[in-house]
Amino acid sequence: MTQQFDAIILGAGAAGLMCAIEAGKRGRRVAVLELADRPGKKILISGGGRCNFTNIHCRPENFLSANPHFAKSALARYTPRDFLALVKKHGIAYHEKTLGQLFCDQSSRQILDMLLAECADAGVEIHLGTRTEQIENATLFTLHTSKGKFQTSALVIATGGLSIPKMGATSFGYEIARQFQVKMIPTRPALVPLTLSPQDCANLCDLSGLSTEVSASIGRQHFREKMLITHRGLSGPAILQISSYWTPPQAIQLDLAPEKSLFTSMLATPSSRDAAKAASLLREELPHRLADRLIALAQPSSWTNHAIRELEAKFHRWPIIPSGTEGYDKAEVTAGGVDTNELSSVTMESKRVPGLFFIGEVVDVSGHLGGFNFQWAWASGAAAGRAL
Repeated sequence: MTQQFDAIILGAGAAGLMCAIEAGKRGRRVAVLELADRPGKKILISGGGRCNFTNIHCRPENFLSANPHFAKSALARYTPRDFLALVKKHGIAYHEKTLGQLFCDQSSRQILDMLLAECADAGVEIHLGTRTEQIENATLFTLHTSKGKFQTSALVIATGGLSIPKMGATSFGYEIARQFQVKMIPTRPALVPLTLSPQDCANLCDLSGLSTEVSASIGRQHFREKMLITHRGLSGPAILQISSYWTPPQAIQLDLAPEKSLFTSMLATPSSRDAAKAASLLREELPHRLADRLIALAQPSSWTNHAIRELEAKFHRWPIIPSGTEGYDKAEVTAGGVDTNELSSVTMESKRVPGLFFIGEVVDVSGHLGGFNFQWAWASGAAAGRAL
């Protein structure tokens, strides 16, 4: 027996559930098909278990895409204020952390339970443990699944990207795009720790666990947040943010003491100019072991005024050339994906295949760290749901 629906959504993550809610509220008969045995797995682990569900400072500039204008329409029509109204409706306590990030006071489970309750109120059917094996498209989309046949005139792909495969991430959404000849932007890990060459790692990686505030930059992009040294390279918010813009063999410039003057006091004391003095000054701004190590690596052959000024400049533009990234296993999001030129920015519908929609992480839109990727999920899901 074939089950008929007005809309079928593949993927019970943030974007898929939001899309289902909006379509269900409009009286559409909606089914969500999810491969996993539980919905919203990535919602549950997000924000250290407290779900960084949006960012009050969300702007189009917080997103990467081959077409930087694409996300503007959806983001303008479903804002952080809209999602916050839903959170308040369900009585979920939340708080703001740094830089406009909003988190649940208690558990990310509250956000998932809220979405599932809204789906239930809208009459949405959620089919878990359902593998989609084949999709045909004639007058309707016919899905052959492990739970039988489903048919619909509107099919929404909300299957996510490649990041965190241990949570069930697959390339299925991209395979569907290729099946229907929808163009793709090459994918890559984003918001991901960076690895260092064996030589650079030998200089730094034994300091694993140390963190300090830096400004990390590539060209005009720069992020001032914490950097963490790891056993393989560098991580922390500043590094995760700049990683989304990094492509090999680019160098990343680190300002290790943003807006601080490190060594200029040495210029006024000709009698106290040596590595010990420089390390002492640097220890005022950096963890002591890191300060000592960096001075050992960077100390000049002489302590002239020129050499001191050059040393100062180096600490404000310390070059790092990563050897690579920690890959999709550690990436918080996937950059690249379905080419936005293939989609309507208003509805998320394919321009090539009527009735076929792509939303969320599977699309070539990825956000900065700090709740922006959730906001794209809510906004793109709402845009498609209101068009079904």
